[in-house]
Amino acid sequence: MNIKPIRNDEDLRATFKRLETVFHAQEGTPEGDEMEILVTLIEAYEFKHYPISAADPVEAIKFRMEQQGLTQKDLEPFIGSSGRVSEVLNHKRRLSLKMVKRLHDGLHIPYESLLSAD
Repeated sequence: MNIKPIRNDEDLRATFKRLETVFHAQEGTPEGDEMEILVTLIEAYEFKHYPISAADPVEAIKFRMEQQGLTQKDLEPFIGSSGRVSEVLNHKRRLSLKMVKRLHDGLHIPYESLLSAD
């Protein structure tokens, strides 16, 4: 096992190539240990160089609307009047904590998605 730090995208590609050969190794074997180390190195490199930003709460709401075939009118029990729904969906008004709780309870949108910074 010859493991080196991942310093650039070329190193990343080489690490992925090696990971493919040991990915299904049995836990507790030298290959299994190598697989765990490679995964950790890849995750650390990607976290540093390719961070994933938090989801936009409005996009989370729109995604749920699309999933469930909901209209803006269907959001009124959770957000308020049609004007308020429109303001929220157009980023003109932030979600209140009461709206977040109602959306979470009623539409099962994760709190993490609704409370992320916008």
